[in-house]
Amino acid sequence: MTTEGDGERGVSEGGATSAGEPSQESSREGLGSRAPSFVKRSRPLHLTWQVGVFVVGLAVVVGGVFLLPLPGPGWLVIFAGLAIWATEFVWAQLVLRWTRRKVTEATHRAMDPRVRRRNLVLTGLVVAVVVAAVVVYLMRYGFTAPWKLAG
Repeated sequence: MTTEGDGERGVSEGGATSAGEPSQESSREGLGSRAPSFVKRSRPLHLTWQVGVFVVGLAVVVGGVFLLPLPGPGWLVIFAGLAIWATEFVWAQLVLRWTRRKVTEATHRAMDPRVRRRNLVLTGLVVAVVVAAVVVYLMRYGFTAPWKLAG
């Protein structure tokens, strides 16, 4: 149902516009602090709680940034830090929602049969080039270790 005066795209009772986009109210639903109620009641305690959440989230994000050049779950750790921040800060909740939406869109695009076929062909070409390079190297230099083994 659309209400009168909403313009071309009316807002339905479920909080989404007739074009299928979420309304402003539903996109902000569930945002805010998830601190326990006894923490929220005291302003100094709540500020201390927020500082603690920020410091812990920052430590996790910085750890994830250090892991990026190393083999390991750098991006996963960064997103974990963002999730920690999202327990307390609206801006982090909005960034996390945006990130989830973009990852979901990328997943759907990657599952498109044409994109999957293209990726498989490109992967096959790269593997063929690497195998050819290894064969040429072995034919030219043989299979000898580049270091001298004790013997």
